[in-house]
Amino acid sequence: MHSLLTRITLVLLTIIVSAGGALAHPADPTEGGRGGQVVRVTTLAKDGPGSLAAALATKGKRIIVFEVGGAIDLQRSTISITEPFVTIAGQTAPSPGITILRGGIDVKTHDVKMQHIRVITGADGQVKRSGWEADAFSTAAAARVVVENCTFLWALDENMSASGPRFTGNTVAEWRAGTSHDIVFRRNLAAEGLADSSHPKGEHSKGSLIHDNATGIVFDRNVWAHNVERSPLVKGGAQVLMVNNLIYNPQHRAVHYNLMDLEWAGHEPVTGEITAIGNVMRGGNDTNEGLPFLMLGGVGDLAYYGKDNRAVDRHGKALPMFGRYGETGARLIEAAAPLASIEGYDVLPSEAVETTLLATVGARPWDRGSEEIRVLFFIAEGRGDIIDDESEVGGYPMIEATAARFVAADWDIGTMTPKSGMYPGQKVGAQEHLSPRDRAMRSGRN
Repeated sequence: MHSLLTRITLVLLTIIVSAGGALAHPADPTEGGRGGQVVRVTTLAKDGPGSLAAALATKGKRIIVFEVGGAIDLQRSTISITEPFVTIAGQTAPSPGITILRGGIDVKTHDVKMQHIRVITGADGQVKRSGWEADAFSTAAAARVVVENCTFLWALDENMSASGPRFTGNTVAEWRAGTSHDIVFRRNLAAEGLADSSHPKGEHSKGSLIHDNATGIVFDRNVWAHNVERSPLVKGGAQVLMVNNLIYNPQHRAVHYNLMDLEWAGHEPVTGEITAIGNVMRGGNDTNEGLPFLMLGGVGDLAYYGKDNRAVDRHGKALPMFGRYGETGARLIEAAAPLASIEGYDVLPSEAVETTLLATVGARPWDRGSEEIRVLFFIAEGRGDIIDDESEVGGYPMIEATAARFVAADWDIGTMTPKSGMYPGQKVGAQEHLSPRDRAMRSGRN
């Protein structure tokens, strides 16, 4: 299986690099900081001059580039992005790229584009139910955000979400304007949300939460792996498009919709919408027997369009497409046509989704980190488990600190792709996480 995956990976990486990472999709809702000043990150410190935090706090249109590679240790804190019109170009960092440890990112503004960043949150020794509950990534009443080719691991709440207030104003239109809207998640890896860990509610291994009344939410070619549920959870009145995503080893729920009467007291329910095309759910070691692809809970109706979606258990046996949790009057209203526009998407047949995504999702597919390699190879091999603590899979990675000057003339600043076609740290051949004995055998040494 490794040799087959290696060959496919090499072919796909050639396509990715030669095309600058491009794939067919509609115009993004934002260009981020395109056309603005270039702001350089020159230190891995969590704050202060030259830090990522300082670059994010800079006002005006800006493109953030990196003259350092390695780990930014947030020491159990969260970065809040509050200044709009910014592009965070993690692809510009020297190898091994930028990894944020022991923290998360919250976007609380508009017009943000984030690319090729790793966020590895983790419990960091906090005792169970002690209150450390960070998301790896979330938007909070944000608008026009693109999150592309990022990796999110070991969150204490959700790994990657779009959130905000439920009711702002008096009408449905006002509610939707007041919470997150027009958010695109593309080619991200969201894996191993920690289950029985430091979240005060107890079990909280969650993939993605799309909060009530969030609209224009797009999941395009992402991988969720080893999360108990929420891959994603779509809340009341939200509108979501899912194209060519892979869900591996969900435990209790994969995709689910829930408008909770306990949360909507005094407000009339609003019908939610999910359009799901060419997605794959594959069971793993933790997946409940007979788990459906989509489950309906709560009291609100869901309008749903599905086409060419697959759901199988760990042995390849077909699983049901629809189920329920809760005996209520909520209805699944099946639509005859997509509820969101799919014009411009390069939609893969579902049989090609897994192979394509394992080679292309996450930060820096040409320069993988050790945790990404482990998770992606385990998906390919049908291995891996839901975990309670990062120590179960080796703990926080040791990441080398590096430095290299960013030369603007070497880059197409409009697209943030290298003119040479070669990204910093680009490697040739398969990126496997090998033991010393394995390395010796592959090199022909005894």
